[in-house]
Amino acid sequence: MNFLSLFVLIPLLMILALFVARSRKQVLGIMVAGSSMLVALAAFLAYNYITVRNSGNTDPMLFTAALSWFKPLNIQYAVGVDGVSVVMLCLSAVIVFTGTFVSWKMAPLTKEFFLWFSLLATGVFGFFISLDLFTLFLFYETALIPMYLLIGVWGSGKKEYSAMKLTLMLMGSSMILLVGILGIYFGSGATSMHISELAQHPMPVELQYFFFTLTFFGFGVLGALFPFHTWSPDGHASAPTAVSMLHAGVLMKLGGYGSFRVAITLMPAAAEKLSPIFLVLTGIGVVYGAFAAIRQTDLKYINAYSSVSHCNLVLFAILMLTQTSLTGAVLQMLSHGLITALFFALIGMIYGRTHTRLITDMGGLMKIMPFLGASFVIAGFSNIGVPGFSGFVAEMTIFVGSFENGDLFRRILTIAAVTSIVIGAVYILRTVGKFLQGPLQNEEHGKLDDAHWFERLAVVTLIAGILYLGSFPTGISNMISDSFGSLLQVAK
Repeated sequence: MNFLSLFVLIPLLMILALFVARSRKQVLGIMVAGSSMLVALAAFLAYNYITVRNSGNTDPMLFTAALSWFKPLNIQYAVGVDGVSVVMLCLSAVIVFTGTFVSWKMAPLTKEFFLWFSLLATGVFGFFISLDLFTLFLFYETALIPMYLLIGVWGSGKKEYSAMKLTLMLMGSSMILLVGILGIYFGSGATSMHISELAQHPMPVELQYFFFTLTFFGFGVLGALFPFHTWSPDGHASAPTAVSMLHAGVLMKLGGYGSFRVAITLMPAAAEKLSPIFLVLTGIGVVYGAFAAIRQTDLKYINAYSSVSHCNLVLFAILMLTQTSLTGAVLQMLSHGLITALFFALIGMIYGRTHTRLITDMGGLMKIMPFLGASFVIAGFSNIGVPGFSGFVAEMTIFVGSFENGDLFRRILTIAAVTSIVIGAVYILRTVGKFLQGPLQNEEHGKLDDAHWFERLAVVTLIAGILYLGSFPTGISNMISDSFGSLLQVAK
């Protein structure tokens, strides 16, 4: 068996083990063991990938394998990875691991919560290793389905409304995406849905225009493409902490990953011609999300709208179609995944103690929760692109890569997108000043404790990732850039 399949097999085994678990202790033990195995497997994959690349292997995809499972349409269970896939698998493993510890006190229905959480993880991991379009779409849907129950049952606030809104919008975009995928297959004349074969049989340009629009839109909605982003803030605000972490940290990245893996790679001519239209939408989304975050007083909504801005920045960079901007887009997916997971983890911990997410109801929390407060400041610094943190590396790569394009229109849009950094500094500094500094707003808050050991483990893990990417980005950046070179070469 190809060892990449372990990324799908381990979560499935976790689900089976959870079915027979009889106590909360057993449930937590299964999740810790399974998520730790996923982190170890991701580290093993990254090491082997780098080793093989350093040996001179230039194959576009490594560790590939294929198994036919529906011959009439020649659909295969085909897997393989490049540098981009490796990075996203490592991010997913870290978020699942930290999400487990953040949910240490999850109640009620602890076992059922982790069952659906593991199914969500199964879909995410399967998506990032899939090379067959239909199999990729199958895992894509597997990742979306659990969100309805995870929010509707274990969420808070307007959870039923948020769960239904998220499900309807994402399922609607999935239908459009499915039409696009089938159009690519039948329009190309390829004998299978394997991405490498489809890339060697490009469709006529007239067909590319139509199906590029469908596929980019289908993936883009999950990536918070403006103005179809409205499901995202409500979903984040109502979701339990670990689900918000996996949702914003990884699930939304399926949109950006799918956009370049399918839409850009398989229909490059249409991407070049139609990119100005989508650049305008994503450019608006970058600035709009930042301005919307300023107006919020709920911590989750602040981070949710910030995520809308940063996820639109990912799509914006992909559409610039330069080597540097594409590399920056993946760095941004990795950086934002770590940062937003850290933000949601900290917000959940603070809410669990103060029972409020409104910054107007809090103040002086740094005095009584110094670890959580300092960690929030670190997340904020990275979010606004302070040098030394991952946000700086990712955003600078995007803006430099976008400005490399000599087109005046694209350069103007890039300058407009850069303003989101200044706007981001406003809402981050405002938020920190409101609820971490100053006098206590509630005397009962003075009796609150700081983070527990399991919470500290999750937070430190995420901060370590942020600092590593911010301080030593070269290896990861080269791995991503090399993968894009091969990817674009195959597409041509």
